[in-house]
Amino acid sequence: MTTISLVAGNCGRGRGYEDGRFEFRSNLYLGKDFLASDLFNNNPFRRRANGCLSKALKGFENGNGRRFRVIARVKKGKKHDYPWPDNIDLDIKDGHLTYLSHFKPLAEKPKPVTLPFEKPLVDLEKKIIEVCRMADETGLDFTDQIGALENKYQQALKDLYTHLTPIQRLAIARHPNRPTALDHILNITEKWVELHGDRAGYDDPAMVTGIGTMDGKSYMFIGQQKGRNTKENIFRNFAMPTPHGYRKALRMMKYADHHGLPIITFVDTPGAYADLKSEELGQGEAIAHNLRTMFGLKVPIVTVVVGEGGSGGALAIACPNKLFMLENSVLYVASPEACAAILWKSSQAAPKAAEKLRITAQEHYKRKIADGIIPEPLGGAHADPVWTSQQIRFAITRAMDELTKMDTEELLRHRMLKFRSIGGFQEGKPVEPERKRNMKPSDASMLNAADIESDLEKLKKNILEAKGPSDPITDQAIEKLKQDVDNEVTRAFISMGLQEKLESLKLELSRASDNQTLNRNLKVKVDKLMQEFKQNLSRPGTYLGLKQKLEKLSMVSRLIEQKEKGEKLKAEVNQKIPSEIKEKLEQLQTAQANLSKGDPLDEDLVAEAVKAKKELIEVLKSANLEIVGVAKRKAAAELQEKIVNVKKEIDGEIERVIDVAGLHGKIEELKAEMAIDSSSPKVEKLQAEIKEEIRTSLDDTALKQKVENLRREFATSSEEVIDDKVIAENGRW
Repeated sequence: MTTISLVAGNCGRGRGYEDGRFEFRSNLYLGKDFLASDLFNNNPFRRRANGCLSKALKGFENGNGRRFRVIARVKKGKKHDYPWPDNIDLDIKDGHLTYLSHFKPLAEKPKPVTLPFEKPLVDLEKKIIEVCRMADETGLDFTDQIGALENKYQQALKDLYTHLTPIQRLAIARHPNRPTALDHILNITEKWVELHGDRAGYDDPAMVTGIGTMDGKSYMFIGQQKGRNTKENIFRNFAMPTPHGYRKALRMMKYADHHGLPIITFVDTPGAYADLKSEELGQGEAIAHNLRTMFGLKVPIVTVVVGEGGSGGALAIACPNKLFMLENSVLYVASPEACAAILWKSSQAAPKAAEKLRITAQEHYKRKIADGIIPEPLGGAHADPVWTSQQIRFAITRAMDELTKMDTEELLRHRMLKFRSIGGFQEGKPVEPERKRNMKPSDASMLNAADIESDLEKLKKNILEAKGPSDPITDQAIEKLKQDVDNEVTRAFISMGLQEKLESLKLELSRASDNQTLNRNLKVKVDKLMQEFKQNLSRPGTYLGLKQKLEKLSMVSRLIEQKEKGEKLKAEVNQKIPSEIKEKLEQLQTAQANLSKGDPLDEDLVAEAVKAKKELIEVLKSANLEIVGVAKRKAAAELQEKIVNVKKEIDGEIERVIDVAGLHGKIEELKAEMAIDSSSPKVEKLQAEIKEEIRTSLDDTALKQKVENLRREFATSSEEVIDDKVIAENGRW
């Protein structure tokens, strides 16, 4: 039996309270039947004071014949405007049941927010405002000037918003004043009632659901809701749903499927909330359950991405028959900042990551992920929210007209085929399940080692063979190399997160005058920045392309410096050599040329040559140059020809041994294995076997002798000094 404790006592000796209630010394407990029949019936009450109900109880007397009075206090509940107001209009025919929603009109208009790339537009706006103010103050007619500025502003706005980069579209999608899901719902529906709760203990405000009507037809609306200011964002958890939010959406989907209501979902979330509590409550399971359930719903589903759609948190309500994206909305598997931090070790590379991720509506439409792009006004959806909402309504209505004509089987198959057609595959290409892959991140700017060596040798040859101090082709190649190094260094600073420090130092350096010496603090900053850059650059396996180009540039710089020194010293020596000695050296060169043709040797010319050599040595000694030695070098062309001939003999002998030993089969097998994986143990084993068989079958005694003779001949020729030239070696001449 349900009981209620009532205060009873002697009225004459009771203690009074300010609200007119008395409390007596003894208590009386009365049952439910008494309360129903006597206390709360329609009999007249003797007293009503401040919410207290009292009734004289007949038949209840104490031993002295005095009657008792029972006092029951009814507590007043706290008034709320949510969920139910005090006065409800039961005859409402249209509009929105605002008392069922936390979404209320803002007391103040949101402050305008200017994105970084919109600053040129702000300057034009200021000019227009300034001209209008001048017209008001002076009373002059500035109509033409204002019109010209407005036309210029509209043209600049059009040019800017028709050539947006992916990172700029992402900034527009995250704009604080961008219309939210509930903004669009209230703009496109005639009737709307918000539904709450997942029936499991919590109503997640980051996920909004409800029933609304468009053109007299009812739809189930589900969307992720961002806040319009800081307070709302905290309340909505920045549109990052918890498992309760996804289960609320799942409950509403099942409700719509049961009652045959088409489903419209609005995606606008950076991702599911990834805190510890959400993981404990089964965030992944809730998303997976939604994905599985949506593919089995028997009602049409249309999804509109109105802001940003992040990973599985967006996909949990985005498995529709038709997917539409606003012109400046984005959809991604990972945010560009997170992607840049993973791949380039810095969130500063987010613009590059945004471009590589293909996050824009245009890219998704091109790849048939999105079924259509809903246009936005110039300046973004926040420039004209109502117009944007109407464009969304037109797209949804057209899609629903198409989908509602399908029966259940066609609808389910249409949804399945949409997702099966996403992506691509290849047939007929063999799969290599055991192929090893290099997981180290590749450097896009890293060149092949062979290409680096080839370019370096070519540059070295051009520098050494150039007759003058500068060669246009060589200078152009060196300038291109310097530009490549500058670009690589800039990208390295960005990926290291040092770009802001570098820009700050550049600004401080530009402010300092040219003649003014750098102050100590600025020098310390520069040294610290360069030390940090070199430390990051020295890490193994990173910035390989930049390291190779820096090494190449350093080698080229050293060659140019040596060549310039040689040219300068050569000019100084030539100035000190008398003209008579030069004439004798020229005669000696002519005699050498005639001797090579078979002409007889002139003994007098030989004596003159010996005398000229002695005079040249004296001239060089007077120039403070040390003479290493004087000899005659064999022709380089002749030596090169001998090397080529010996190489041909070695190759021919190896080919003969391969034919005799029957190694062609193993060599073909080695080529096939190297095409699959050049570092596999099988490749190493085959290489060792082939080398061993060639070594045992090859009679290399004669070949070794020829190679040794070539080595000695080359060493002898490298130690000689040309008769008419001076060679630099470790600072000696």
